[in-house]
Amino acid sequence: MSSSAGSSCTPVPSHKQRRRSRRSTGCWDSLDKDSQALSALGRFQTLPLEIFHMVLKYLSGLLFKRCTLLLPTRDRLKYVHKVLSEILTAGWDELECHRVFNFLWELSNLARKVQTVVSSRAGSARKLELRIRLYCRRVLLNHWIHRSDSAFWLTRILKPWPIVNQARLLYIIFGPVSSLDGHVVWQKMIEGPTDETSLKGLAEAIKLLYGTEAREWTADDVISLVDELSVVPQEWLMENNARLLLLSGNNICFTFMASKAVNGRAVELARLMVFMTLVCEKDLYCMDWVVRMMQKVCRVFSTPWERNNFLQCLENAFAHMLMDMLQAVLAGGHDEEDNSFLNLFHLVNAQANFHKEILYLAMRSSPSTT
Repeated sequence: MSSSAGSSCTPVPSHKQRRRSRRSTGCWDSLDKDSQALSALGRFQTLPLEIFHMVLKYLSGLLFKRCTLLLPTRDRLKYVHKVLSEILTAGWDELECHRVFNFLWELSNLARKVQTVVSSRAGSARKLELRIRLYCRRVLLNHWIHRSDSAFWLTRILKPWPIVNQARLLYIIFGPVSSLDGHVVWQKMIEGPTDETSLKGLAEAIKLLYGTEAREWTADDVISLVDELSVVPQEWLMENNARLLLLSGNNICFTFMASKAVNGRAVELARLMVFMTLVCEKDLYCMDWVVRMMQKVCRVFSTPWERNNFLQCLENAFAHMLMDMLQAVLAGGHDEEDNSFLNLFHLVNAQANFHKEILYLAMRSSPSTT
């Protein structure tokens, strides 16, 4: 599925150098885990799938069990499930895959379980929410290699439901969970600013549905889903909305903001743009990305008056947010839990860096003087 943003969209915001150095250890951790699994399986893990299938024909169940003896039970089950699922559905047409999904859907009684959680108050059926999350991820979604397969199965899970329930279900499957018991944390987006880790799963799912692999989803479908997601279970903080859009990619971000411009929601769009600058400042993204995104959004407005009105709303939003945060600082107790001064600090820097990039852009585009 293609979008109007296309290849003309501004490049993905790049992290500053200190951000890359700060997170460089993560890749080594994953590399160590991969090397451990590889050493346990020997070189059989790196065989092409076709050759492995040939070998598998000559392995009894007992021999396969012995070949994977050194792996933890969880990894052995995951590996067997992955191989079997690829063997059983490889080369199947879409109709056959539909039948497999319908069979699994009925066998697990998933429709009734999903209906229960999406109709109940968020968090009132925590154990059932967790079961649905684990079943959807471990049985239906996680083991696919190709994005088209992942998109197909995620579509089968979401499409039978109305948009409100789709958003609830998407949050259950991909939203943040507690590090203590694994249950879905519903208040994460409401109580305060969250981090990238809590939003990454949702962002990846949204990108998957927006991509060309998800043929049954239009751009409007995905934008409506993102809009609905931002009020699950209640209205999110605008900063968390902005962070989710930024993580979801340029095309989704632009299409979402352009839809607000087209529908005359200039004030809401201006506030979202200000929070975009705040997220870029906090998460150490380059501020010129926001400026280029603003330029693209400005081209959506059909008249100069609409564009100028949006720019005025943008500056008003900066001023109002600064005053609100200043009042919070003056009213706060300045204890260790009070982040109001830090938020004000980030917003002032965000505004300065945003306008600095605009000045750079203006100077580059103006004719040189002697």
